[in-house]
Amino acid sequence: MKCLSRLNSCNSKLIWPLTLLLLLSPLRSEDWTEFRGPNGQGISTARSVPRDWSGDRNVAWKAEIPGEGWSSPVLAAGRIYLTAAVAPEVADNPNDRQLLVLCYDAASGAQLWSTPVFQQAGTDDRTRIHKKNSHASPTPVLQGDQLFVHFGTLGTACLSTDGNVLWRNQELVFQPVHGNGGSPVLFEDLLIFSCDGGDQQFVVALDTKSGAVRWKTDRPEVPNPKKFSFCTPLIVNIEGKPQLISPGADCVVSYDPRSGEQLWFVRYEGYSVIPRPVYAHGLIFVSTSYDRPQLLAIAPGDAGDVTETNIRWSTSQGAPHTASVLVVADELYFVSDNGIAHCVDARTGEVHWKQRLGGNYSASPVFADGAIYFQSEQGETHIVQPGREYVELATNALPESTLASPAVQNGALFIRSAGYLYRIGAPATARE
Repeated sequence: MKCLSRLNSCNSKLIWPLTLLLLLSPLRSEDWTEFRGPNGQGISTARSVPRDWSGDRNVAWKAEIPGEGWSSPVLAAGRIYLTAAVAPEVADNPNDRQLLVLCYDAASGAQLWSTPVFQQAGTDDRTRIHKKNSHASPTPVLQGDQLFVHFGTLGTACLSTDGNVLWRNQELVFQPVHGNGGSPVLFEDLLIFSCDGGDQQFVVALDTKSGAVRWKTDRPEVPNPKKFSFCTPLIVNIEGKPQLISPGADCVVSYDPRSGEQLWFVRYEGYSVIPRPVYAHGLIFVSTSYDRPQLLAIAPGDAGDVTETNIRWSTSQGAPHTASVLVVADELYFVSDNGIAHCVDARTGEVHWKQRLGGNYSASPVFADGAIYFQSEQGETHIVQPGREYVELATNALPESTLASPAVQNGALFIRSAGYLYRIGAPATARE
């Protein structure tokens, strides 16, 4: 562990207690509107979240999902939304896919609608994916009665929550490496996402009403020949001003989300960056991903290159390639791809505990109803009590692989496996 310095006193003005943030959240606890939930950081306000299940125990329902996909479920107003890629019955190429948006009833698991939005031609060399990836990996994002879906370079679309396509955009062409992964985020009337391909790297904002490009900003030039990444950016409010924090190959950059103007950046060595940033205690937590991940705690900058001045601490012990990190109260939790979980002091990086959970990890952990949920690729979920000592509350398993991150609702978890969507917990009440 390398601790570069302590936070200076001015950062204390930026710290909001976790409990206050949860109490003031304008969203109902059952709304899980984007990747990692309504705040984008894996924190749920839900209550009575289940801690005991198996493939046939404490399962309210499971619904078969057509095709393949690792987009995480999003949820609002009693409906769940997913994307999937379905191979046609008769195909000219084994990589031909119909890219679908799916809607399920949260109470019963019934499929309410299925809408095709794009056709993927297998002859397109942009369709090659990593064996752990899918053709439908970015998670949708919800805003009112609009649902935004993203399939990387193959296209972005807006649908009504009744399944009608409102607009499509397929003009952002770049060469992905290993397929598509990063999810979009919403800011005011903009849909923003990163496009970090092997040939070009940029961040772009689309108009939420029309799909037209509002701004497009190239990434800083970096020396790494491997320039691709898959990261979902995070919107944070720093001293009353919004910033878009977007990691990519060899650097994390802060942009003005309204204009795309670059504000500041921190350099590092890394590429194929996947974990979404987290912001807490006046620090931005970023993983540098491949080949040798480091976890960096960064104080937001003012302008330009702040690499030498704003990294507060860093560690390579158990830093994740894939799963995002989680902050609960004063502690930071993370799990490496090979299943070693850590709890450290968020402000200093001091290690409180580390524990081998077993299995491999791609899904990002969530905090709900006083517990942390670590979900492995093998379908096993370790439920851990937050704190400076490791206390495991339960371990539960499903019979299929689970790379998507779960969604949380009062009384329920929604978990996407390789072939099914599960509602874990007691059957829905009439109020839902």
